[in-house]
Amino acid sequence: MNQLLNSGEKVKMLPTELTYEVEAFLGGGGQGEVYRARLAEGHGSGARVALKWFFPHYLRRDPDLRTRLERAVETGPPSDRFLWPQELVQTANRPGFGYVMPLREDRFVGITELVTRRAEPTFRALVTAGFELAHNYRQLHARGFCYRDISFGNVFFDPESGEVRICDNDNVSVDDGKGGVIGGTARFMAPEIVRGEAGPSTETDLFSLAVLLFYMLVNHHPLEGAREGQIRCFDLPAMTRLYGTDPLFIFNPSDTSNEPVRDVHSNALALWPIYPHFIKELFLVTFTEGLHDPNERARESQWSSELIRLRDSIFYCQGCGAENFYDSDSLGNTYGDAEVCWACSSPHRLPPRIRIGQDEVVMLNHDSLLYAHHLDEQRRYEIDKPVAEITQHPQNPQIWGLRNLSAQKWTSQNAGGETNDVEPGKTVSLSSGLRIQFGSREGEVRL
Repeated sequence: MNQLLNSGEKVKMLPTELTYEVEAFLGGGGQGEVYRARLAEGHGSGARVALKWFFPHYLRRDPDLRTRLERAVETGPPSDRFLWPQELVQTANRPGFGYVMPLREDRFVGITELVTRRAEPTFRALVTAGFELAHNYRQLHARGFCYRDISFGNVFFDPESGEVRICDNDNVSVDDGKGGVIGGTARFMAPEIVRGEAGPSTETDLFSLAVLLFYMLVNHHPLEGAREGQIRCFDLPAMTRLYGTDPLFIFNPSDTSNEPVRDVHSNALALWPIYPHFIKELFLVTFTEGLHDPNERARESQWSSELIRLRDSIFYCQGCGAENFYDSDSLGNTYGDAEVCWACSSPHRLPPRIRIGQDEVVMLNHDSLLYAHHLDEQRRYEIDKPVAEITQHPQNPQIWGLRNLSAQKWTSQNAGGETNDVEPGKTVSLSSGLRIQFGSREGEVRL
């Protein structure tokens, strides 16, 4: 690829005219090329950023690009998870322009690494990444913007923690439902866009988000089942039927004509049964009613809350150590009876768990943490700031406790009626029937 900019070349930010020096070519795509650059002068000199420079032919195709970028710079990022445009840049030696944005750290990998099994995160990291995507796209939509192109190529995640970075934010536009140069990526576009009946909007973003989440959890496309195998020539008319005019969810309970084929769609058949009923419901509504009525698609807030619930439901098989999911909805009683491990078929022995409020159950594994939203439903999600942790007694490893990491005092009452204060920094031993008053919410422990 012929690079647009050369190593050592300098560009100036607009309107500050601070100078950045190009250091290295990082990669290119259909819109332009991305480089690592460093601030060559002024306060913070030496700081490194990513610099995107657009192809001249793309600038001619997208006359609204500069306006979008200037608006993005003015409004600022919806959150720190977006690699958001910071300033436009230009150079006297070349036509066109580009922009600088935060540099993505090496710990982040693309979703394609997950799908191709080059990255193998834990379920906890994977579900966390899904939550972060839903939560942060909600921040974007709340500002009146739509992303327009949610897909593999625009999302990165840390396989260890699940933290995400959302890139290519030059696609972001006002949520007006109008068409434009960027309509989406094939196989992620909403059916109404595929049919040419609508332009990008928050509702089409919701469809693309659901496709991305399905890929992350099930490692398969939600519309590619038996019907895909019947296609002899995968041309544009065939793709339009499959994704636009005649879409059908592979797990549609009332029409099985597009169900996964054994030994062909192995990922879907193996992974879909693992997940609890409550997370499947969001996919079902989005890929059944939501295929035809955009207003029926699961919202980002629903994905956020149910993915947090999915994260809380993780527990470890005591036979093989595999992560499993607790499904109190399907099991049909107060705490339910788990069945067998999906990985080794060993009968489950459930760890301690705590029910907070009416229906929020958190599995208390050796590494479990509680957060502000667990103890106060009015608090926002802040999963980087735990307020409680599971601890093991230093002299008796059979005794486990819950340590108060918050600044508030709790009150505990055991099954015998004995009450105690749990001051910040102190631990209460876990016992069946233990009740903990966290403030506005109460939790009850079961062993």
